[in-house]
Amino acid sequence: MSAKKTKVADSKTRLLLAAMLVVAFLVTTSAYGAAPGITGPTFNLTAQAANITQPDGGMIYSWGYGCASTYTASFLPITITPPAGGCPTMQVPGPTLIVTEGQTVTVNLLNGLPTSAGNTSILFPGFNVKATGGVTGLLTQEAAPGGTAVTYTFTAGSPGTRAYYSGTQGDLQVEMGLYGAIIVLPASVPTACTTPAIRTNLFGVTSFTGTQEHDFRLAAAAYDHAKTCYDREYLFQFAEMDPNIHTQALAQVTAAGNCTAGAAGCGLNVATEPYHPTYFLINGRSMPDDMDPNYAAEYPHQPYNGNPHMHPGEQVLLRIIGQGRWQHPFHEHGNHVRILGRDGSLILSASDSATTPALAGPLLFTTTTTPGLAMDGIFYWTGKGLNWDAYGHNPLSTAPGGELTCSPDANGYNTVVGAQTAINYYEWCQDHNKPMQAAPFGDIAGGGPVTLPDPNIFTNGAWYGGSPYLGPNATVRATGPTGTTPPSGTIANSPTGEAGFAFMWHSHNEREITTSNVFPGGMLMMMLVDSREFVIDESN
Repeated sequence: MSAKKTKVADSKTRLLLAAMLVVAFLVTTSAYGAAPGITGPTFNLTAQAANITQPDGGMIYSWGYGCASTYTASFLPITITPPAGGCPTMQVPGPTLIVTEGQTVTVNLLNGLPTSAGNTSILFPGFNVKATGGVTGLLTQEAAPGGTAVTYTFTAGSPGTRAYYSGTQGDLQVEMGLYGAIIVLPASVPTACTTPAIRTNLFGVTSFTGTQEHDFRLAAAAYDHAKTCYDREYLFQFAEMDPNIHTQALAQVTAAGNCTAGAAGCGLNVATEPYHPTYFLINGRSMPDDMDPNYAAEYPHQPYNGNPHMHPGEQVLLRIIGQGRWQHPFHEHGNHVRILGRDGSLILSASDSATTPALAGPLLFTTTTTPGLAMDGIFYWTGKGLNWDAYGHNPLSTAPGGELTCSPDANGYNTVVGAQTAINYYEWCQDHNKPMQAAPFGDIAGGGPVTLPDPNIFTNGAWYGGSPYLGPNATVRATGPTGTTPPSGTIANSPTGEAGFAFMWHSHNEREITTSNVFPGGMLMMMLVDSREFVIDESN
């Protein structure tokens, strides 16, 4: 990670707030992530109304897709525990539909919205859809309130992530929450992504703690291409919400009561302009709610979170969709994101060989989420570019792990045979034993790139999470037996405890990291990076 890839906060006030967020985040006992959803190829959905919650206490009247009451959903990944009652009858975003390339997919839609809300439908951009039943609408067949189901049938084409959303009065119905994601998995996974000798991080390896991590991936590759292997995946759907529109809709639905479809006054006339959103959502939640578990009971209609977690060197697949009306410039601190494809289309150029086209997706500082556009990209972080030993190695230390070695592979990382279970697996060996501090507290000699702030000044000190190092005993290991502990010992990390790095991921539109114009909130979350001794558990 180079300095140019990691932005510095603008003020001490923001750093202090970031410190509070990091501490609150790190004290959770486990991380929850992955890309949970339901698997087909047949889905029975219903559109219904319910209230969704926001961190400021707001209960926002919304519409969303959910599973029909008679439909038994099959959840993926199987290592994530679904809600006790099965698929919610309404959720924002709608259920993530997980299918396999080449499958014939059938989606049956019932309209359970208030009669005055009128018809509703679903569009599946990028697929050749046959729609039957219901009534004819402007863009597709629509389901009338209380009427028979509309059936949408299509073949799942190329792998990748795509959006689905209402095709009826989109300015209102998409705003109200009628949108979701489709993930198409590759029919055949490249051998390079399943051969242990080739993969860099193997979930089958038991860590030195004796605990084996589970595999939460939906597949071993994002596309039918040998260079789209990944180790973890997360789905992020970015949207905004204007509560004034929702308030109007609720008032008009209430006034219309149990009216008869087509009768005078049985309809809505909600003004959707001017548009002034004050809620900015990641998977239907705002920070800090998006860091709570998937399927948390306190969010019955917002089951998906935004809580990524990784080990150094892992290839993390980000599935990103722009939902709603606005473009959201989302910045993933710590590194750029290499885009693999957009809307299910892998971006290729000249050939690596006679048979394998090369990847040609851009390297993005911010993943700009254009409304309706979906993209798949790879994020990774190793510590390369920090210019100090991120693991706090010190040959003079008697702390456990202080004497660990770093044997570089052909690319300069500690991934040689036998290193998979080491704390410093995937360490950038060029910085091994390199001092961090220009004015050190402890045994490591001077000359490092950083002078740490006074540990007693909170706004300048512990904002980065309490330790500048990765791994258990890292702070003690770095200073040695006679040194003074550098800033650490926050509520999250004691000097002898496990320590990770927290990168703030957020919208680069500053207003969008607020909730009702109050910071922090909105499109903001944390990416946690932990060394190998920390077992990441994404199950519930």
